[in-house]
Amino acid sequence: KDQHRLTNWTPLSIINRQEGIRDLIRPIMAPTSSNVTDIEYDFAKTQLAVFFVIFLLAVDSVNPVKIFLHVFPQFAPWHIASLCILLMVYVFISEMKQLLYFSVKIFFHSILSIFFREVSIIGAENIPHYGPVIFTSNHANQFIDSVVIMATCQRTISYLIAAKSWSRRIIGDLAWAIGAVPVKRSQDSAKLGSGSISIVKQPGSLDHIDEASNYAEGSGEDQKKKELSNSHTFNAVGTNTIFLSEITIGDKIRCVDYNESIEFKVVEICSDKSMIIESPDSDISSSLTTFKFMKRTDQTEVYASVLSKLLSGGTIGIFPEGGSHDRTDLLPLKVGIAHIAYAVMEKHGLNVPIVPVGLNYYNAHRFRGRVIVEFGKPTFIDPKTMADYQKGGDDRWKVCNEVLGRVTDNMRGVIVSAPDYESLQIIHTARRLYRSGIPTSFEKQDLSRRFAEGYKKLLLMTDGNPPKEWLDLQDRIKSYQKDLKELGIGDHQVLGVVSVQNESYGDTVLRALRLPYRMAELLLLVLVSLIPALFLNLPVGLIARLYANKRRKAALANSTVKVKGMDVLLSEKVMLCIVLV
Repeated sequence: KDQHRLTNWTPLSIINRQEGIRDLIRPIMAPTSSNVTDIEYDFAKTQLAVFFVIFLLAVDSVNPVKIFLHVFPQFAPWHIASLCILLMVYVFISEMKQLLYFSVKIFFHSILSIFFREVSIIGAENIPHYGPVIFTSNHANQFIDSVVIMATCQRTISYLIAAKSWSRRIIGDLAWAIGAVPVKRSQDSAKLGSGSISIVKQPGSLDHIDEASNYAEGSGEDQKKKELSNSHTFNAVGTNTIFLSEITIGDKIRCVDYNESIEFKVVEICSDKSMIIESPDSDISSSLTTFKFMKRTDQTEVYASVLSKLLSGGTIGIFPEGGSHDRTDLLPLKVGIAHIAYAVMEKHGLNVPIVPVGLNYYNAHRFRGRVIVEFGKPTFIDPKTMADYQKGGDDRWKVCNEVLGRVTDNMRGVIVSAPDYESLQIIHTARRLYRSGIPTSFEKQDLSRRFAEGYKKLLLMTDGNPPKEWLDLQDRIKSYQKDLKELGIGDHQVLGVVSVQNESYGDTVLRALRLPYRMAELLLLVLVSLIPALFLNLPVGLIARLYANKRRKAALANSTVKVKGMDVLLSEKVMLCIVLV
């Protein structure tokens, strides 16, 4: 009835009104109180059991072991002790995977508490308490991402990990302990091709058959599914190339000197100097350039393992961007998530929830940073689209990409994305200046996301040329950031500085002595804490920093999506510190 009034409302007021209604509904709909009651009840039972065991051990007259030995004197205490040891070994072997996962989780809880000053969780009520689940997360901090999710999620998660990382010591050992599934990635086997190529789009060409998606369960050529691809076809003309001996149908290539982030799939090899390739991008044309080729990988065993874990009620953790990066927005997601969800429904009738996980780091590569983990509302596939999926071809492609689009939107809903790193820093500073008091983690995340979306909409409305008022405000925020950096303080410390300046010290002598006293006190504390840090922490810190920076440079040289390779730093520091300490 009041629809005509919406014309006078601002988008922010509408969102605020919606959030207000949602806050009123959430306590009624969400089963948070019952969950808390169950947890408290379990904790109470555990306390009673522990105290009862202590009571039995403390009083000999009610100690069951002592009573048993008294009634049956032919048994010695070491008989019972040996039996208990054998039973403990049996339980450990039979439940080794669960015990290892729990042990690794406890271990990384302590690691995260050292390297992060705060780990906040938002949206834990969106995690299903039982049944199969697919967790999809942005990949901003290499190996630390999976550790953060594992430590903040109550479900046991099996991650898909790159086979390249699986083969590394320590990382591979820990991945095995938590039940990860190794995946061979085509980019890990990239090789420089012989000669050089030029790419020309084929005029009026038809779509080709994609023979390289054997995502179904099974093995061998009989399991390969042929479907039409909406990709555009191109002709790759080679100079001093040997396509027939180096490349096979289904392989992928990248142009080194053109745009290495674009991948082409080989559809047909005509000769050593000519082949037909395809790509989703249509406006591509390159002159003579060197190229890399990546052999097609068979993921049949991976999909079989994933389906087996989901059918047993387990959970799978996937980083659908395909690799870690330090960009401020998501990379295009891989379509494998949709194939897995459809395959489970097709074969076993289960509609698996796809829960987005947002990892939002603040000073991610620095010691004592902060991270907010946000679990979003799950995405489900529409059972009505199963018929289109089963048809294959273009119909399958459309429904899979529709699911992928919804997953992408939900993942963007749990992160704060921005066009570049500088814009992201401005957004965070503006949020801190805008909101007074001490907001909760949810309020911080929600407000940062609104600022980011408003900024992106402003750029779209003005074709990338924001008004002068915004540019002036942006310059003031940058100047404020520069002042904070030069003063060596954070934004949250500004109010403390102002309050100190406004204090009334009374006597001028006491006021003059206050600063030297504080400086002497601070110097004494630094000297006392410097002794253990100088001999214990400093060498480890310096070695970890040098090693991590070396690994960062190597990862940046081998990547086509990283900007500075900052996503590698913290993971490498943590891994080396685990070894050294």
